[in-house]
Amino acid sequence: MWHDGWWESEDGLKLHFRDYPARDGAQVGGGTGGDDLPVLCIPGLTRNARDFEVVAQDLSPSRRVICIELRGRGESEYARDPASYNPMQYVADLDAFFAQTGIERAVFFGTSLGGIVTMLSALNAPDRIAGALLNDIGPVIESEGLDHIREYVGQGRSFPTWMHAARALQDLHGAVHPDWGIERWIAFAKQVMELGGSGNIRFDYDMRIADAFNDGDAVNGSNIVGADDLWPAFEALAGRPVLVVHGETSTILSGATAREMVGRIPAVELVTVPDTGHTPTLDEPPVREAISRLLARSR
Repeated sequence: MWHDGWWESEDGLKLHFRDYPARDGAQVGGGTGGDDLPVLCIPGLTRNARDFEVVAQDLSPSRRVICIELRGRGESEYARDPASYNPMQYVADLDAFFAQTGIERAVFFGTSLGGIVTMLSALNAPDRIAGALLNDIGPVIESEGLDHIREYVGQGRSFPTWMHAARALQDLHGAVHPDWGIERWIAFAKQVMELGGSGNIRFDYDMRIADAFNDGDAVNGSNIVGADDLWPAFEALAGRPVLVVHGETSTILSGATAREMVGRIPAVELVTVPDTGHTPTLDEPPVREAISRLLARSR
């Protein structure tokens, strides 16, 4: 079970997180000890705290899990200036989160954009990160995947029923999860969409986050991530355990980049999820096992 939490950004936005307390009597604070370290989950570009519901349910019997929602997503307020939808601003928002919650250290789980925020946070405040999971993201972002994102982000489509929404997602992302049946696609639709005031079902984010994708040259993703070279940010994770989860057919993280990540710094484990694209769900059995190993090593 979770409860709502809130913090305020430096520009006055009310930002939301889901807080899953440890249920077995373990400490639920943000101390510097071992098993009491919370897990901090950061979702992808168009996603929200619901992305990590299964992960939180798996881990929260013994560990606090906090699933944040970046500005403009889920229950977090939309930005007044769409230019603030950029990774360096998300890192600044994370600074405010740590200052206001009193949490000192955490194990970071970052999916896609959330992984970029994790790497940039390692440059900004490495002592906060006890360990890191990077879900299908790395220092090199493939242009094919960025082009696919541009096909759908910010379009503002709506649907009359959950079945219509699920079918649309299946048409768009079917190659990512080729084995999913319609029930799984309906469940996914309920993760990424909401029932709007008009009764239609719509995506649960500010459509203006697409602006960064339509501004300037993004062949290597530099205008999206705010940096020309993310390798120094990844290398800033050195000295702590890192789990890289790679979708075998991902168009965002290539197998070559994932393998190079293993060689760049010590204590990196790579798990490739077969027949899966961008992004794995983190409930795959090999990933669950690797998460257990990561948490055991994150002290």
